Amino acid sequence: MMGEREGYCRMDALIKNAKKGDHLAFAMLFKENYPFLVKYLMKITMNPDTAEELAQETMAKCVQKIHLYNGQSKFSTWLVSIATNTYIDQCRKMKREKNWQGQEEIFRKLKWHFESRNEEWNDCLEALGRLPEDVRIPIILKHYYGYSYEEIGEWMKISPGTVKSRVHNGIKSVRRELKLGEETKSHYPEQQTTK
Repeated sequence: MMGEREGYCRMDALIKNAKKGDHLAFAMLFKENYPFLVKYLMKITMNPDTAEELAQETMAKCVQKIHLYNGQSKFSTWLVSIATNTYIDQCRKMKREKNWQGQEEIFRKLKWHFESRNEEWNDCLEALGRLPEDVRIPIILKHYYGYSYEEIGEWMKISPGTVKSRVHNGIKSVRRELKLGEETKSHYPEQQTTK
């Protein structure tokens, strides 16, 4: 019982010193907790290399966030929560990348579908496809389907002003990509106004 208590006191002292910027205290915390952390991460990732990488990233985050540790839970529990969130973030990032690759494949199939039926694949569609979803969706809802900024904002849970801004900036981006700024002016001289 006494040894366990001494261990907690030693750990508390290391944490306090680490919070003050003591590099040796950080090194000792690292040495004490790293093997436990790697074993935990190997169980959730099922990949030794990923577990090592995540353990290192977790310890780096620990260095950055040590001031946030409040002592209400064991230090190892705090590290596990950082490691778990880091792993979840990594999974989300990988899922986004996989989704992006899937979207690229769908985009190519859609283009092939149009071209194989001798339908026009508009450069504008291609430019729209490169926009992030949170910009592309409002543009399509507003200009293709005719919904109001208020309706779009309600559906996307953003303000109508944000919708208007995304539509405006997205269209500007598409025009820039298609270099329509100059062409539009030259094709429609009667719409140009001078001040």
